[in-house]
Amino acid sequence: MTIKNGLSAIAKDVLGDVQKEAETAILVAEGEAKATLKAAKEQADQNYRAKITQAKLKAEAEKRKIVSVTEVEMRNRLLQTKENLVDAAFEKAFSKLENFVETDDYRDYLFKIIQSAAKRIGQKDLTIQVNAKDKDWLRPDVLKSLSKKLHCELKLSEKTGNYLGGCIIQTGDGKIILDVTLDNRLQELKPFLRVELAKILFGEMV
Repeated sequence: MTIKNGLSAIAKDVLGDVQKEAETAILVAEGEAKATLKAAKEQADQNYRAKITQAKLKAEAEKRKIVSVTEVEMRNRLLQTKENLVDAAFEKAFSKLENFVETDDYRDYLFKIIQSAAKRIGQKDLTIQVNAKDKDWLRPDVLKSLSKKLHCELKLSEKTGNYLGGCIIQTGDGKIILDVTLDNRLQELKPFLRVELAKILFGEMV
């Protein structure tokens, strides 16, 4: 074999090896590229699903928050409406009492509560305080008549009270005081009336 032929054969062998290595490298690179692409696609899918799930969870959380806030607002509005209606009912009751104190029936009522309070206290020396309007007509002769009936001495206080009607009666020494004013009695009845009004207006308690 000539030198030329020998070099040609070596060159062919080298080129064949290089081509094989190149083809192998290409196949490996293609495989790695496909694997990388697949992994990237899977990761992208996972990220997408994660974001979708996160978005759904966030949306559900926002929905629950809105519903919760709305329920609280509606409950507060309902309670406020109930309170307004109950307060309106009390105002109406107070207005009726204002009209009542202008009638002759009120005077009979005042006599009765004075008698009742005096009997409850059970003392002989009692002082009665009324408002300025009642003091004008609750004269000493009227009290004297009541005193005889109750077997005690009723005195009218020089002071007047700032209340709608009724009276405050106390013993001479001031140790026992009984507030039977209309204002006080209405306040004492308020919790009971609130429940009863709520039942009438709403069929339930507030």
